[in-house]
Amino acid sequence: MPKVSPELLSILRCPVTGSQLVQEGEELVSTEAGADGEKVRYGIEDGIPLLLPPELLAAANPAANPTASA
Repeated sequence: MPKVSPELLSILRCPVTGSQLVQEGEELVSTEAGADGEKVRYGIEDGIPLLLPPELLAAANPAANPTASA
């Protein structure tokens, strides 16, 4: 499991809510809920947090969203 350093976690903020992030398994999770009432989750790839809002992450990764390239 990729681990984000405590120093990095202390300065990272959720780009959607502005709240601190905590690591839960292989994801970073906002400490406050977003507009939809859910906490925002971000993946970690090769030890690098992917801090794009979920709707932008899907658009930025056409392999994960095959209809985006059609």
